[in-house]
Amino acid sequence: MEPIRTLIMGAAGRDFHNFNVFYRNNPNYKVIAFTATQIPNIDGRKYPVELAGKLYPDGIPILPEEDLVRLIKNENIEQVLFAYSDVSHQTIMEKASTVLAAGADFKLMGENHGSIKSTKPIISICAVRTGVGKSQTTRYVVRLLSEMGYKVASIRHPMPYGDLAKQAVQRFADYSDLDKHKCTIEEREEYEPHIDNGAIIFAGVDYEAILREAEKEADIILWDGGNNDTSFYKADLSIVLADPHRSGDEANYFTGAVNVRLADAIIINKTDTANYDAVLAVRENLVKINPSAMIVEAASPIFVADPEAIRGKRVLVVEDGPTLTHGGMKYGAGWIAARRFGAKEIIDPRPFAVKSIADTYKKYPATGRILPAMGYGDDMVRDLEETINASDAELVVIGTPIDLSRVLKINKPTQRVRYELQEVGSPTIADLIRDKFEK
Repeated sequence: MEPIRTLIMGAAGRDFHNFNVFYRNNPNYKVIAFTATQIPNIDGRKYPVELAGKLYPDGIPILPEEDLVRLIKNENIEQVLFAYSDVSHQTIMEKASTVLAAGADFKLMGENHGSIKSTKPIISICAVRTGVGKSQTTRYVVRLLSEMGYKVASIRHPMPYGDLAKQAVQRFADYSDLDKHKCTIEEREEYEPHIDNGAIIFAGVDYEAILREAEKEADIILWDGGNNDTSFYKADLSIVLADPHRSGDEANYFTGAVNVRLADAIIINKTDTANYDAVLAVRENLVKINPSAMIVEAASPIFVADPEAIRGKRVLVVEDGPTLTHGGMKYGAGWIAARRFGAKEIIDPRPFAVKSIADTYKKYPATGRILPAMGYGDDMVRDLEETINASDAELVVIGTPIDLSRVLKINKPTQRVRYELQEVGSPTIADLIRDKFEK
C-alpha cells in the first residue's frame, strides 16, 4: 500500500511532537506539510532534515493554515491531523468541517500514540486555558519536592521559534543559557522564574531526547505544560489548573477538557480575584466531568516592590502576550496591581503601537487597553520597546513573569508585578505530594 498522504495542523508545539513520536520513522504515512497558526513568524520555514528523519531527506515545509484547503486538494491529502490547543470545541469542529468538505479525513491523536514513558516518576502540570498559573504551580511543586530531598528537573512545553535543529534539546540553569539559546520574550517568561529559584528546566523540539537528558539529572521530572495542551509524557500524577475568570472553559475548550478528564487533582486558581459564584460554577463543572479528582482552591497573590510608586500615576500595563491573545483574557496581574494600588489612569497603548504590535491589536481586537508583551523575534522586541517608549505614561507596570529590563531599554520608571501560588484551605497539593513521594 502507498503511504497515507498526511497534513499536520499545528502551532510549533504538539504538531512537531506528534510527528517525532508517531510519523517520523513510520513508512505507512507521508507527511506532506505542517500548517501553522496562533504564533507569528513560524510559517514559511522547514522542519529540518536533522529532525525529520531518513524518510524526509529534504525536510518538511511549514505553511500558513490559510493554505489548508488548497493543500488538501492540490497535494491529494488523505488525512489531516489536528495538533494544537487552546481552541473552543466550536472552533475545532469548524476546522474539521473544512477538512472533511475538502475531501480528507480529520484526526486527533490520543495519549497512547502521543505520549512517552519515562524511567523516572513524572508529575504533569497542565491547564484548562492559557494563563491560568501552570508555571507558578510547577515552581511550587519543585520547591516542595526539593525540600523533601529530591533532585528535580522541569521540562517545558515547546516554544521553538528559532533554528529548530539547534533547539532540539535545550537546558537552562543560569541566565547565560537564555542568551546562548537566543530566547524570545515568551521563552524567557517561562524559563527565567525557574532559574531565579535555582532550578533546572529543559525545553526544545525533540521531547524524547529531552526526557532522556533530564532523566540523567533528576529523581522526579515535572512537565510544565504550555497553552492548555496535554502532557507529552505519561504522568504518574496529573495536576490540572482551572480558571474562574473563564468559567465554563473547563468543559468547552480543547485540550483543556481532556486535561480535566485525566486529572488526579484540579486546582481552581485565582480565587482571590474571581467572583465566588464563578468559582462555584467551575467546581460544579469539574465534579460532573471528573468526580474522582481531588479539587483544591488556590489564590494567586501579587507582589510589587513599591506599591506607592503606582498611586496617582498614569500607567501603561504590559502583560503576558499569549494569555491576552489566543488565551482570551482581558487583563492579568499587571492590570490588577494598577487598580489595587491606586493608579490614576491605565492608558490605552493602541495609539502608540507600531508595526507588529499594531498588527497584534488588529488580529486580537479584544485585547484592548493592555499591551501584550509580544516578543517572538528581534523585530517584535524592538517594536514592543518602541511602543512602550512612545507612550505618554508616567510609569510602566510589568505583569509578565520576567524582568523586561533585561531585554528592553525602557525610558520610564517601572514596577514589576510578581505572583505565586497560595493554596487556600484543604485539601492541598502539598498534602498530595507528601503522601505520594515522602521518602
